[in-house]
Amino acid sequence: MTATTYSAVWDLEVFFEGGSSSPDFQAHLVETEKKLKAFEEKVKTWNDTTIQENANTLHELLEQFQLITKALRQEGAFVSCLQAQNTADKKASELQSRVTGLSASFQSSLTLFDEKLISFPEDMWSTILADDRISQLSFVLTERRQRAMEKLSKEEETLINALGVDGYHSWGQMYDLIVGTIQIPVEENGEVKPLSVGQASNKFSSSDRNIRESVFENWEKAWGDKADILSKTLNHLAGFRLNVYKKRGWEDVLKEPLDINRMSKQTLDTMWDVISDHKQPFVKYLKKKADLLGLEKLSWYDLDAPIGESETKLSYQEGAEFILEHFAQFGEEKTKFAKMAFEDRWIEAEDRAGKRPGGFHTYFPESAESRIFMTYSGTPSNISTLAHELGHGFHTYAMRDLHPLNRNYAMNVAETASTFAELILADASVKNATSKEEKVALLEDKVQRSVALLMNIHARFIFETRFYEARKSGMVSAEKLNELMLQAQKEAYGNGLDEYHPLFWASKLHFFITGVPFYNFPYTFGYLFSLGIYSKALEEGKGYEEKYIALLKDTACMTVEELAKKHLNVDLTEREFWEDAVKLCVRDVEELLTLLNE
Repeated sequence: MTATTYSAVWDLEVFFEGGSSSPDFQAHLVETEKKLKAFEEKVKTWNDTTIQENANTLHELLEQFQLITKALRQEGAFVSCLQAQNTADKKASELQSRVTGLSASFQSSLTLFDEKLISFPEDMWSTILADDRISQLSFVLTERRQRAMEKLSKEEETLINALGVDGYHSWGQMYDLIVGTIQIPVEENGEVKPLSVGQASNKFSSSDRNIRESVFENWEKAWGDKADILSKTLNHLAGFRLNVYKKRGWEDVLKEPLDINRMSKQTLDTMWDVISDHKQPFVKYLKKKADLLGLEKLSWYDLDAPIGESETKLSYQEGAEFILEHFAQFGEEKTKFAKMAFEDRWIEAEDRAGKRPGGFHTYFPESAESRIFMTYSGTPSNISTLAHELGHGFHTYAMRDLHPLNRNYAMNVAETASTFAELILADASVKNATSKEEKVALLEDKVQRSVALLMNIHARFIFETRFYEARKSGMVSAEKLNELMLQAQKEAYGNGLDEYHPLFWASKLHFFITGVPFYNFPYTFGYLFSLGIYSKALEEGKGYEEKYIALLKDTACMTVEELAKKHLNVDLTEREFWEDAVKLCVRDVEELLTLLNE
């Protein structure tokens, strides 16, 4: 029986034929606009007096709400895919502006909607929530009501949304536009080729230090050439956000990201405190890796270098089969989903010029399909990224039967599913290694992930909190941004490196994302939270998948503290859970160091 051959190029035509020139997509935008106007009109004329009438109107509006949400997400997903696959697609950029405008218009209507929610007396609100048609949404609706109470008047919030189209979101789009123009000259086989930032970043996992060093030198120069315009972009994004926070009376810049992630400051502080107390084994690993590479200390561009001379490469087909094989050891549903993604061309992985850097998962709710984007060159890190994004996809798949408003999970728990998928793969790979050399390579890939989540992400968090504090006093220069980033990296890496990446603030897309502020700590939360879940899965075997799916289904209708208590019986505000999770990472480091010292 011949195995299915998997295509490395995704299929977007199934959604709207013709890409950025699609007439179907234009018609879809027009239809969404009509739905938005109908919703706005109904909200504006919502003047019921009795509890029953208000419950009826709320139910009708919620039905419209979910249809509009699906439509906008379908459109946003399509445009983001078009832009990612071809950064030169100017029509896609124009379409993004239109979708952003529609989203802003919807946000303005939702401000009116929220204003109505906070007008109900507490007893009337409780009675409305008890209605069978509405009760399943009580958590998300109460959350909306609470957040609305903490915001400005509807007129002011509507104005903020309107001004945000050109004064906020456009700066994020500006970043994408700038990055699309950047090319990194890289020498291959005696010929210098201009590579996109996505292609060039893959070179940092090369076994040849001369290649890594040369690419890094050109990488720094390319980002340095754009530093002034990128620092202006970052400053305006932060400035807009800070001004909005000030008007709302929010003093802590972490208030919004913590609210979005349904997480307490105490939980976040406890997590970082535990991580900071356990940095030494990772610094020890960095020193050992430097010794093996014949260096006094590692430089930034050595972090992803493979240990040893052999560099394992798997074709896309082999990578897909590898993932399916190891997913199967955990459960049938996850494997079924991943197989569907590979077979139905849900994944764009081709290594070609013109693509944007990084990887992502996006969901098309009207079609109930996912799409995954990355640039695959066969490295263990690529396979890990692919598994990570498939984890995101499985999360949406597990929630497919829930009400759309109960699928709106936050980023920190979204990263739980993706990181959990990586852990399955990494752990199984290490256990199945057939030689010491292979085991070292696979275990090191696993340790590299811990270094990324506990050190690199920590550096991002430290940098961003300090940058926002500095931005309160005025514009922060590119030189100052470099200085802040250098300090953050030295602190997060325990002074374990020789050369750092001060321009990391410019090269990392996550600092410029407008949808979610502080796009960093949720990754680390998700990683450690998933370790706790993974240890349960190891205890119970395949039978745990049912419980895992139950946990995923609850991720959008309770706080993370409630989620952990219900499904893991742990208190996230206490050190014990985080200590246990970090110790699992330390155990990997110690196992690797033992192997390397034999």
